[in-house]
Amino acid sequence: MRIRPTLRRLLKAPLVAAWIASGLAMVALAAAAARVSPGQAAAFRARLCQLWMTGLVAILPLQVRSSGNLPRHPALWVSNHISWLDIVLLGRLAPLHFLSKAEVAAWPVIGWLARGAGTLFIERGTGSSDLNGHLAQTLEARRSLVIFPEGTTTAGDRVRTFHGRLLGCAVETATPLQPVAIAYRSQGARDTVAPFIGDDEFTTHLWRLLGSDTIEVEIRLLPPILSAGAARNQLARDARQVVAQTLGLDGEPEISASPSVSRRAA
Repeated sequence: MRIRPTLRRLLKAPLVAAWIASGLAMVALAAAAARVSPGQAAAFRARLCQLWMTGLVAILPLQVRSSGNLPRHPALWVSNHISWLDIVLLGRLAPLHFLSKAEVAAWPVIGWLARGAGTLFIERGTGSSDLNGHLAQTLEARRSLVIFPEGTTTAGDRVRTFHGRLLGCAVETATPLQPVAIAYRSQGARDTVAPFIGDDEFTTHLWRLLGSDTIEVEIRLLPPILSAGAARNQLARDARQVVAQTLGLDGEPEISASPSVSRRAA
């Protein structure tokens, strides 16, 4: 029997409330751990965040399939960007740190949770050197970092240009790139509920998700790309091309350079 969207929401709403409450408790626990053992606080916080994101995926109508190998060493993860769900889905795979627009910090509850999870926020007008300096510090501390170099979300029907300015930190620290391709589908076609685009707001989008039928998510971890001695813009083109090809969305004209095979990590 097919469950109506309204009933789905009523059944899931208490679980979401419990998930938010658990997140607030985790933020408090991580803050206490930082006072007791500052040196271990970041790793502990990342593990808590991973557990918390796993909980949300279990609540939402997502059927997730992942393929590829998780990096064995710290890496700069670069992915196409469709929804805030991308962050949750990647965060459940490994202890990761995220880069987000500054506006997210002001979101009710979620902004506080994002801060507690160690998210790095980008202020509009931030200079490339300042931003890359902060990102490089994270990588030098042997913490894997996720960025979405398109700079915006799409409906999942394209992969926009990857901007190289955010990849300078990988070159500076000789940290390999971990390209990731994410796709959302419903009954074999591109899903239209998961994308978070335009004037969407978090609460209304979450409400739509709770009433949705099952959304199939495919996450593909692609072969790493070595960054040592590379030009950041070429790295961006290489990463964008392998992600777009994997998703079957490699027809955009602004990308013409082929991936440099010699820079692929074994």
